[in-house]
Amino acid sequence: MQEKGTISIHTENIFPIIKKFLYSDNEIFLRELVSNAVDATQKVKRLATLGQYSGDLGDLTVEVSFDKDKKTITVTDKGIGMTAEEVKKYINQIAFSGATEFVEKFKDAKDANEIIGKFGLGFYSAFMVAHRVDIQTLSYQEGAEPAKWTCDGSTEFEIGPGDRKERGTEITLHINEDSEEFLDKWKIQQILDKYCKFLPVPIKFETKTESVEDGKDDEGKPKYKSVEVDNIINTTEPLWTKSPNELKDEDYLNFYKELYPMSEDPLFWIHLNVDYPFNLTGVLYFPKVKNEFELQRNKIKLFSRQVFITDEVKDIVPEFLMLLHGVIDSPDIPLNVSRSFLQSDSNVKKINNYITKKVADKLGELYKKDRKGFEEKWNDVGLFVKYGMISEEKFYEKGKDFALLKNTAGEFFTLDEYQEKVKANQTDKDGQTIFLYSTDAAKQDAFIQSANKKDYDVLVMDSPIDSHFINHLEQKLEKTSLKRVDADVADKLIKKDEGPENVLTEDQTKQVKEIFEKAIDNQNFSVEVEGLSPEELPVTITMEEFMRRMKDMAQTGGGGMGFYGAMPDSYKVAINGNHKVVDKILKAENKEDQTRLAKQAFDLAMLSQGMLSGKDLTEFVKRSVDMI
Repeated sequence: MQEKGTISIHTENIFPIIKKFLYSDNEIFLRELVSNAVDATQKVKRLATLGQYSGDLGDLTVEVSFDKDKKTITVTDKGIGMTAEEVKKYINQIAFSGATEFVEKFKDAKDANEIIGKFGLGFYSAFMVAHRVDIQTLSYQEGAEPAKWTCDGSTEFEIGPGDRKERGTEITLHINEDSEEFLDKWKIQQILDKYCKFLPVPIKFETKTESVEDGKDDEGKPKYKSVEVDNIINTTEPLWTKSPNELKDEDYLNFYKELYPMSEDPLFWIHLNVDYPFNLTGVLYFPKVKNEFELQRNKIKLFSRQVFITDEVKDIVPEFLMLLHGVIDSPDIPLNVSRSFLQSDSNVKKINNYITKKVADKLGELYKKDRKGFEEKWNDVGLFVKYGMISEEKFYEKGKDFALLKNTAGEFFTLDEYQEKVKANQTDKDGQTIFLYSTDAAKQDAFIQSANKKDYDVLVMDSPIDSHFINHLEQKLEKTSLKRVDADVADKLIKKDEGPENVLTEDQTKQVKEIFEKAIDNQNFSVEVEGLSPEELPVTITMEEFMRRMKDMAQTGGGGMGFYGAMPDSYKVAINGNHKVVDKILKAENKEDQTRLAKQAFDLAMLSQGMLSGKDLTEFVKRSVDMI
């Protein structure tokens, strides 16, 4: 019996809204239809398991096909199918209330997932690309009659007898003119690879050519021939669905290469598997990131029952772990998930906390089990650990036990170990323990050597996150502060007793200051004459610790630090009044020679920090040749 009717959506203009506002995400129509086909297939398998279906299940492969000439895309399954009554119930009635409010609320929406997820419109995403949709279906139920449903994108439909001979459903989309880009083999393959690569039921799309062995040649070597085989686009049992005790390291590495073909092997991985108080499986890999701080983000793929959702997992994965790679799969996150859902859902927050704990536990376990191996990985792992300790209080509490500090000698220490190491020699007169650090050991070598002469230890803090990590450590460690090794001359870095007295008289000190100010002639350099050890350099150029740190943070995107980043660099020029070079300058025959010697000493200090370039460097070299 043929029947016509009106789809129960309570408003005439719902379809134009679906088409208009879903346009930017129109490729998800294929994900929705294939996911529905897989659900129908799994349901018939479940019914057979429960003894509620006794027929032959047969080949359960879901097939996607297209016809460029007829301008159609078809998704076919051999699942439970539907009766005509079920079609009317599930397809014709889009059940939601307040249609007028809905239309007004979502007419300008940008998030396609939000509308689909909120109102169960997965099937109707077909009308994003189709001007007509046909359904041919036959229910698994004994004695069921095949049914056909047709809709042209308006609220009117036709339903009547169908001609499908086997259990399941076939949905045919008649593609509209605006969407003919989808009538392309490679485009469809790309979408299926993106969303359906790990679905639990085989998905066939077209065929592919494979080379198979075909006997031996005269020399006994194998011969090969090309054959056409089904192109099954998915792996039905991906690695994260298996138990860790079934898997070897090789399996995890092969899966990583499947996900990221061009990447280096990861350092290690964490297999996630929890079923209470939420369901979650997955594998997270620690990649070799070194200093490519922003380059590796959005590498974690979020799935729901093996259907790909998104690789923007900011609200599910803690911010500091966004640099990890891998897969997270949770049925507790709906397939059609919006950003607003992720931000407010309680399960998502629990998942976030769980992942933080699992990562901290794994790192702690690696540290305890093989400290030497952990130290070897620290250059890569340290970025995650430091970022986590800054951004997550719970992670800091665990991380402080395995976070490592590395010194310029290449030795590693935990926070407690390092405090113990330097406490005796690097505590100032106010009882503050001073950690000295270098951001560029090669460039700051002269300062490091001066510090080492006083038996001071110097840390290496040269990762992109270290300027922020330093501030965080000062907040957390009691009576401890950190100073960059070139923030002052070695005698002044850790203030203890009064240092050496300046042997110059007050008039000589004033004269030296004036000579150097004239030689430098730059208001960004302030000159001070100090009493330092005669073994120290005659001129030392430093930037005050606070200003240097603010500028470092501004460079790595520190919030509110842009003001400091825009300020011109200002330096302190410390003249060692006890050095023989200063004595030589004072004894020079005339003011011109004094200025020339002072300029030479200043340029040497600039050169030692890599700050001399261009015309100034050329003049320095010429002056040096003249003075030899």
